[in-house]
Amino acid sequence: MDRKLFETMQQIARERGLSMADLQAELERALAAAYKRHVGASGDVTVKIDLETGDLQAVCEKEVVGHVTNHFFQIGIDEARRRDPNVEIGDFIPVPIAPETFGRIAASTFKQVLQQLLRDAERRRTREEFKDKVGDVVSAVVNRRLSGGDVLLTVGRGECFLPRKEQVPTEPYRPNDRMRVYVLELQETEKRGPRVIVSRTHPHLVRRLFEVEVPEIASGVVEIMGIAREAGHRTKIAVRSHDERVDAVGACVGQRGARVQVIVNELYDEKIDIVPFSEDPIEYIGNALSPAKVLSIKLGEVETQDGRRRTAHVIVPDSQSSLAIGRGGQNVRLAGFLTGYDITVTPESKANQEGTQAAQG
Repeated sequence: MDRKLFETMQQIARERGLSMADLQAELERALAAAYKRHVGASGDVTVKIDLETGDLQAVCEKEVVGHVTNHFFQIGIDEARRRDPNVEIGDFIPVPIAPETFGRIAASTFKQVLQQLLRDAERRRTREEFKDKVGDVVSAVVNRRLSGGDVLLTVGRGECFLPRKEQVPTEPYRPNDRMRVYVLELQETEKRGPRVIVSRTHPHLVRRLFEVEVPEIASGVVEIMGIAREAGHRTKIAVRSHDERVDAVGACVGQRGARVQVIVNELYDEKIDIVPFSEDPIEYIGNALSPAKVLSIKLGEVETQDGRRRTAHVIVPDSQSSLAIGRGGQNVRLAGFLTGYDITVTPESKANQEGTQAAQG
């Protein structure tokens, strides 16, 4: 093998984080196939590359014939019997291939084979690295923004893609920024191989971050019952404890807010409301509207094109109306997503006025 090509192979393997032993095995198989295809040999061809020197040894199983018409894959019976006295016409015997002969045949395909091997090895590595990580959170480093708006990230020695629709508009995605991402799926594409799609907007990103930061959640003592998220702005998460000695909300917040602050920092200061879950829908809705205080809640149902929807009419003190609704309706909207109710908020004074008018009417 050309020494320069061998050194190039070593350099590329180091840069791509590939094992030279794996690369050696793949390259040996590919070069054997290239030689066999080029000369039209029907017997096996084996190639061995010395990783210390870069020297190449190749052996071709040549067919024993009475009259040689192609010396690349045939050997005459007389010469064959000098190697093995017991051979007969039609047998195959291993014969070393002259390095210079192999070099002339293989040189033109070497770089192409190497490039394909690198692509295949990287695809296998990506598949192996991520096949068990779908649904988990991994640490990534921003590489660059692609022309279509996707962001390319590096995870270990692999790469993943953050599509525009999975990006949080308020996040910068600067090169070398470190962040944790949710592994959404491992797409198998025919041309490009496996493609790892990750998300920064998925509610499960928040769930997994809490599982990492809160041991009580990881152990099952505290359970996350629901998450409603508007990525980049606000998340509401409902939790409950399976141990009366453990306060679910306190465990998630941590001492002096240390645990939840780690997650807030990871999400670029996204607000996180942690509320107690309750089997009682009135209590649960009241908790979900936190930090607003609630005076009363009336439950109901309405018929819609999509079926029956559960409703909750909530009355709050006038001073709490803006807090309950939130900027742009965000607080009441997230509380609705979290509890599964269509929530309407009415200030106490307006509710009293409507009640008076109804009584007079």
